[in-house]
Amino acid sequence: MKRVWIAAALLAASCGTVIAQDDEKTFKFAFQGELKSLDQYTLNETFSLWTLGNVYEGLVRLDPDLNIIPGLAESWEMVDDNTWRFNLRKGVTFHNGNPFTADDVVFSANRVRSKGSDLTTRVPADAEFVAIDDHTVEVRLDSPNPILTAEWPTWGIMDKEWTEENDAVAVTSASAEGQNYAALNTNGTGPFKIVSHEPGVRTVFEANTDWWDWDNRAFNIERAEFTPIGSDATRVAALLSGELDLVYPIPVQDIPRVEANPGTEALTGPELRTIFLGFDQKRPELLYSSVKGENPFQDVRVRKAFYQAIDIEAIKQKIMRNLSTPSALMISPALYSRSDEFERLPYDPDAAKALLAEAGYGDGFSVGMDCPNDRYVNDEQICQAVAAMLARIGVTIELNAQPKAQYFAKILASGGYDTSFYMLGWTPGSFDSYNVIRDLNACRNDDGTEGGPFNLGGYCNEEVDALAAKILVENDIDTRDAMIAEVYTILNEEVSHIPLHQQGLAWGKSSDIEVLQRADNALLLSTVKK
Repeated sequence: MKRVWIAAALLAASCGTVIAQDDEKTFKFAFQGELKSLDQYTLNETFSLWTLGNVYEGLVRLDPDLNIIPGLAESWEMVDDNTWRFNLRKGVTFHNGNPFTADDVVFSANRVRSKGSDLTTRVPADAEFVAIDDHTVEVRLDSPNPILTAEWPTWGIMDKEWTEENDAVAVTSASAEGQNYAALNTNGTGPFKIVSHEPGVRTVFEANTDWWDWDNRAFNIERAEFTPIGSDATRVAALLSGELDLVYPIPVQDIPRVEANPGTEALTGPELRTIFLGFDQKRPELLYSSVKGENPFQDVRVRKAFYQAIDIEAIKQKIMRNLSTPSALMISPALYSRSDEFERLPYDPDAAKALLAEAGYGDGFSVGMDCPNDRYVNDEQICQAVAAMLARIGVTIELNAQPKAQYFAKILASGGYDTSFYMLGWTPGSFDSYNVIRDLNACRNDDGTEGGPFNLGGYCNEEVDALAAKILVENDIDTRDAMIAEVYTILNEEVSHIPLHQQGLAWGKSSDIEVLQRADNALLLSTVKK
């Protein structure tokens, strides 16, 4: 088996029609979910972000080892502790020919923080973007921010003129029913442009020969065709038959078959994403539960009971076929230097039963659980296993497994967080613990306009928030890591969430294809050779 180990320091789909092409420079690939919106600001989900990252570019980008390198900004500097200056590339044009300027950066910084955007945390709320001239932008902050650019590789810059002309300034949220022009059309600066998009069926990319970095390109494909295929069996069959050049993910149990098939091979490696479970701890009464008049998840003993009822080793061995790493934290060990100081709560069903009884739920209760069935590796199977394990301690899970389009629309629900118990996966966009602490754990208001936007369950601890504020502005690495350890200790003791594992990457590809498999699970067309 070929393995790509990259060091590092997400609408369901039925099968669309796969159209065979004679063109040797056409790359055909499939993912388990569909690309619903072409607006990169609509959904903070790895597949959507990086698929559109082939079209839209940020001020910075990532190298193969996930280090930040220049993108649309050719250089930057800190003028003082609170001011950053970015020098923009000259001669860059959008796909429609419009020049890229500082006004586009200022516009994009405002749009990404506007209502409907799912990427509001990419840019600090206090950041003021000022166009000094056509190719210089200053970012002025109220306080130091040593990780300002860390989340910017997945913040694509949009053409101000094009967006305004097409009445697409307002971002269409993931839970909205209608879509605007930017959700169905693109105009980026990247190496590929989208020339055809049929949501749920097929999206066609063509190489952008006017790309500013064309002379240094690593790819040789001229066209790429994406087909969403929700069925694992159909996806793998299309690869084995030669209809597709690459499919991902492939079920871990199918890796040997892909390897044994002439002309195909598997790419496997570690992923940075952490899969976890969360609880609604904010509402006085759960939306979906037999318990009325109170919320059992507001009792840490209940949350701890759920944690200790889950046999993570059984999930690793039987469902993930050992292609996962059980996690004690909400972040990959590769991204935090002191991860080895933390351990998972032990699997102990008897202790879990005792905790439930102590909390007053000795007879058990029922609760609804939301889970995607086409977003993460074996997501629905994991949720089914969790339901079976919780049944052993008297908890009945009413599982609602849906394609990711419906799943995300429900659990986000315009900030309403329509869920009681759920699965989610998270790769911190900045590869930094602050992202995990703030986005998943910061106290939030009812509609999520303040605090952690992906803190779906409403966990809240003011001490954690206070530490997060200090972590954000602390430049000393050891001091910063100590505060992060303090936060993770609190989160673990209070069982803010139940970390499960870092899932492994498993792609299937044609032996004739060369492609970079990064640990953030980004498929970059700019790395494909055929």
